[in-house]
Amino acid sequence: MLLIAVFAINVVASIVFVLAGAWPVAGFLGLDVLAIYVAFRLSYAQAAAYERITIAGASVIVERADQRGRRLEWRFPSYWASVRFDGDETRGTVTLRSHGNAVEVGSYLSHFERQAFADVLREALRVSKTSDPGT
Repeated sequence: MLLIAVFAINVVASIVFVLAGAWPVAGFLGLDVLAIYVAFRLSYAQAAAYERITIAGASVIVERADQRGRRLEWRFPSYWASVRFDGDETRGTVTLRSHGNAVEVGSYLSHFERQAFADVLREALRVSKTSDPGT
């Protein structure tokens, strides 16, 4: 709907400029609509990508899919899994490790969100280690 509205406004503006003798402006207005269309397409493609971390029973499962739908999956024993945050005030990474294997998680998050995410993931792992496996 937004793209249709921008297109309609640009058509009206293009007609005004062509009637005023400034016909080259109409082409630039068309580029404006094209740029918005491309931005929406890229945004929708990025929205298809996701990362999911599940702590289920004795396993931590990291599932990642890119915008084309390709999936990767890592499994760690939850009892031995650990979370590490490496970074400073401007950048940082969250890594989930167990038995010599590691995977970086939360790369889509901002720095401050990664710090908070690492704390929450650590707490969730701690709770899973101390909870009754029958529940």
